[in-house]
Amino acid sequence: MASPDDLKFQEFEEATDLLSSNPGASTLSISSPGTGASSGDVRLNLSDDEENQQENSELLGGEKQTGGFWTFAYYQSFFNIDTVQVLDRIKGSVIPLPGRNFVRHHIRSNPDLYGPFWICVTLVFSVAIMGNLSTFLNNKGDPGFHYRPQFHRVSIAAVTVFLYAWLVPLGVWGFLTWRQSVERQISGYTFLETVCVYGYSLFIYIPTSILLTIPLNWMQWLLIVVAMVISGSVLVITFWPTVRDDTKLTAFATMAVIVSLHALLAIGFKMYFFQLPTYTGSSPPAQHITPASNHSSSTMG
Repeated sequence: MASPDDLKFQEFEEATDLLSSNPGASTLSISSPGTGASSGDVRLNLSDDEENQQENSELLGGEKQTGGFWTFAYYQSFFNIDTVQVLDRIKGSVIPLPGRNFVRHHIRSNPDLYGPFWICVTLVFSVAIMGNLSTFLNNKGDPGFHYRPQFHRVSIAAVTVFLYAWLVPLGVWGFLTWRQSVERQISGYTFLETVCVYGYSLFIYIPTSILLTIPLNWMQWLLIVVAMVISGSVLVITFWPTVRDDTKLTAFATMAVIVSLHALLAIGFKMYFFQLPTYTGSSPPAQHITPASNHSSSTMG
């Protein structure tokens, strides 16, 4: 049977040789409960482990800091979104529901510029191309009409859409920020969230521009009004909670300006890109025949 002395910890010569060859190695001494452990008995180097744990916690908590605004990583965060999120936000902009704030239900977790940018680009080409097609379809029965592609409409559409999608949100964000400093109870959104709302609210005009090629004036106006109501509802439902606690005059004036600018954009699309001719199909031949008949009668006289 083993004696109690055989069960005690013993120091081996190999350990002594290792310590003599590497004096800076980490050691762990275990003392008996009866003896007091000195502060130098336990020497563990945990600096590397602490750094790794801190880095992992930053990654898991999303607290990893991006670079400055001059770096690519800063702008890359604005496009960090997947297709499912983009489709969900497009669906929310096409089907606005009362009480469902677009920012809080679709954007607040991750505002992006990917969706608004491509929506604006698609809208520019859609409006310009469909406007040219509408002009061709509306005048193809006129023998005096010669179709010429109007490429300058792409430039006009691009300037109009991108100025609206950036300058108007900038003005709204600046005004709401100023009102926050005046009225403490007023809530607001960041500039990126405001741009995101305006960008997604323009999506409804893409399918509308395709339907505007129908050569019926009343149908075109009906489509414009429906698109304007749907798109404007997104803005009203989103921005009304931020201004309703302000004075009544300021709140209603702010919403009136937002809706008016949005309506002006929609009406401008209709009046410039999809303007129908004011004459009927039989009018152009009558206009060509009338001068000829007057000339023949004057010659006979």
